[in-house]
Amino acid sequence: MWTLAFRNIFRHKLRTALTLAAILFGVIGLIISGGFIEDLFMQLREFTIHSQLGHIQVYRHGYLEQGRRTPFQYMIDKPDQLVDRLKSIPQVQDVMQRLQFAGLISSRRAQYSIIGEGVMPDKETRLGTFIVIISGRPLRDSDNTGILLGEGVAGALKLKPGDSVDLLVNTRDGALNTLEFQVVGVFRTISKEFDDRAVRIAFSTAQELLATDGAHSLVFSLTQTSATDSVVTRLHTLLAPGEYDIKPWYELAEFYRKTVELYDRQFGVLKLIVLGIVLLSVVNSVNMTTYERTGEYGTLMALGNRRERVFRLVMAEHILLAVIGSGVGTVLGIVLAHVISAVGIAMPPPPNATDGYTAHILVTPGMAALAAGVGFFATVLAALWPARRASRLVIVDALRQN
Repeated sequence: MWTLAFRNIFRHKLRTALTLAAILFGVIGLIISGGFIEDLFMQLREFTIHSQLGHIQVYRHGYLEQGRRTPFQYMIDKPDQLVDRLKSIPQVQDVMQRLQFAGLISSRRAQYSIIGEGVMPDKETRLGTFIVIISGRPLRDSDNTGILLGEGVAGALKLKPGDSVDLLVNTRDGALNTLEFQVVGVFRTISKEFDDRAVRIAFSTAQELLATDGAHSLVFSLTQTSATDSVVTRLHTLLAPGEYDIKPWYELAEFYRKTVELYDRQFGVLKLIVLGIVLLSVVNSVNMTTYERTGEYGTLMALGNRRERVFRLVMAEHILLAVIGSGVGTVLGIVLAHVISAVGIAMPPPPNATDGYTAHILVTPGMAALAAGVGFFATVLAALWPARRASRLVIVDALRQN
């Protein structure tokens, strides 16, 4: 039966070509569109991790809910001792301490409200590979009086590297404190909202400015993003329950979560559309083939073949078509994805961002398998009703078609 089915699909070349074209279109379309969205997710994920959040952040319990109102009540005391305990976890590359504060930055021209971070410059530079220094240079550990400004802050105050500014903040005891800084650079991240308010200074200087020896958060940089969940599990076993909040990057990245949810739904609709196109195309092709071969099916049954055998023969033909179409479509889709990726797709800035990016087609094994599976099962499903109709033909009426 399979030999006969194989010969039949190449005997009817035009109908076979039309059916294969529909399958190829569906499989290639799913690979290209799915790979585009997968690349978008990957780039957005890495931008988010390597510009602001890191892979994991650890806070004192309650800081995320109440820390904005009373930040000094939710500080990690003796953070150096905690870092020494945690930095030896497998897959952990760096552990950074951060200190958040709000205040005023002033120059000769004006004052501007800011949200500041005390960071460990050299470690943050290794983590922040997606932070763009648009003028000047990155902050260094030796920059005790250096300050790095977000693009929006520098633009609002018309500051450039080499200018002097003053920071005015409230200390842990509620007193006012001020220090003079020299601008060493201006940076840009994926978030324009963050850049419009953010400044960064050295962690030790921030502790001096705020009159504290604690930290608000520990930021973990991992050797690979896929290790995030395993490291989070390990941290839960090492840290006292109820004393610390452990947050992986995807729980902190609200914009990323909403974007993934939006595009997942859109891609789900696209899969249904492609499935419908393949189904309708194959159904039309199979129906036409069945009509043209009515006399052939009548002859098969007149010679003693049971109706079940005719049904299996028609299904075998379309299973072979499904295998060929899905296999060839997957290969062509992967080749086309690599060609498009080599050229790149220039994309405009995403929402809340200022820079565009170059998109690619990222084909994963799961995406290729999904596309091939949709093409295969859509073809088999589309052949069921025509195959059943062919097997239910009245023999005398079918023979008249000859």
